[in-house]
Amino acid sequence: MIYSTGDNIKIFACNSNRTLAESIANKLGFKLGDAEVEKFSDGEISVKINETIRGADVFIIQSTSYPVNDNLMELLIMIDAMKRASAGRITAVMPYYGYARQDRKARARDPISAKLIANILTSAGANRVLTMDLHCAQIQGFFDIPVDNLVGRPLLTDFYEKKYGDDLQNFVAISPDLGSVTRTRAFAEKLNIPLAIIDKRRPKANVSEIMNIIGDVKGKKVILVDDMIDTAGTITNAANALKERGAVEVDACCTHAVLSGPALQRIQDSAITELLVLDTIALPEEKQISKITSVSVDDLFANAIRCIHEGISISQLFD
Repeated sequence: MIYSTGDNIKIFACNSNRTLAESIANKLGFKLGDAEVEKFSDGEISVKINETIRGADVFIIQSTSYPVNDNLMELLIMIDAMKRASAGRITAVMPYYGYARQDRKARARDPISAKLIANILTSAGANRVLTMDLHCAQIQGFFDIPVDNLVGRPLLTDFYEKKYGDDLQNFVAISPDLGSVTRTRAFAEKLNIPLAIIDKRRPKANVSEIMNIIGDVKGKKVILVDDMIDTAGTITNAANALKERGAVEVDACCTHAVLSGPALQRIQDSAITELLVLDTIALPEEKQISKITSVSVDDLFANAIRCIHEGISISQLFD
């Protein structure tokens, strides 16, 4: 769907997820802005803006995924360049917001990196942030500028509704840990399926975890629900435990496919039949294994950008 917007909106992208950025711009009926984001020979980031952006409503699309620090610096330097070129408003569009897991002091002398990143983005010159499924929703409160946190769940549930239809009555939504219960409950309610919870306990150091399943999964097909999968240890252990306890099929889904370290091998070797992910993080060819299915967030972000530009409430996208 192509949207009719004013001439004073410009969409730019750094290097973390150019394919998604181009797709979002195309949905809005634009081409990406003319900019070069490269590196000097010593590794420093070089940004050149090759068109006027004075007074424009500028949206910069960049996920701060691996390599996290390079991608973050690209975004910060482009924001600074836009501010110094007199952009009217600068919105940092971050489909994946890195450092979100460090949102509190879990131990003495820990940093709160999510708050630090919020401060840096604001200091660089961002007037607004648009993101999706923050690891902790309260990170919105770390900012003194507007933050729009889109929800990826409707894209995931729509996929399963189209794929399984009436067969969903045989499914159970599974929260892989206690921290994901609220997210999984909303997912289960949308699909009108039961909810079960995995309770993990480690009796003492260096002793394997004991997993208890709160809910009935025997003879059922199940869907594990999480916001992100990094090394895939939690999700694959949960899948294997569910299979051992009588689940006949195990699917899994998440918004952010971080997939670092041994994640791909763990997924390939696990009981997971299909892992459904959103494309907030670019999946290079070597990570596109047969078990992984991707759904694009381009239309949702294009709608959100249009709403922001035209001063329309974003909440209508989820009504």
